[in-house]
Amino acid sequence: MIINDIHFKLKDGRQALLRSPREEDIPGTIDYLRQSAGETEFIIRYPEECGIYTPELEKSVFAQKNDSPCDAMIMALVDGRVAGNCDIHFYTGIKTRHRANVSIALLKDYWSLGLGTRMIEEMIRLALARPETTQMELGFIEGNGRARRLYEKMGFRIVGFHPNAIRLKNGTLLHEYMMVKTLDRKKE
Repeated sequence: MIINDIHFKLKDGRQALLRSPREEDIPGTIDYLRQSAGETEFIIRYPEECGIYTPELEKSVFAQKNDSPCDAMIMALVDGRVAGNCDIHFYTGIKTRHRANVSIALLKDYWSLGLGTRMIEEMIRLALARPETTQMELGFIEGNGRARRLYEKMGFRIVGFHPNAIRLKNGTLLHEYMMVKTLDRKKE
């Protein structure tokens, strides 16, 4: 699904842009994926695991999302730099088509500027545009209080967890928490 350009100001006054990924975003996206993986333990991969991200793979992922009738990826750009991205996947099975799964990540330089909030708002807008979607789902890693606060602010609540879902290099085990937002179309 193609997302039209959304321009807005960050809390620090810089201009941000949300839109569908484009081929010219590929080098910046690969850099962003590697950098974000090294900035926090709350990303699902380490930087050395990012070798799988190639221009060919990213081009394919971008095309798949842009050509999808319902799924979408949104790139967040600040001053022309890829600052983050988010993704929404709508389940299509008869028993699961009421569900949508969301993921989001931002580079540390762009935390606390309103960018994450704006990205989640856009994911909610996309979910509300599909009448059959009544539930949005996402996850966060134990200890990521910043993500948890954002998601709770946006109406998500913890519904369960995967114990010891993440094992850090030092052997530390962390839970992954699952969150759900029920879409109340009367209020949204």
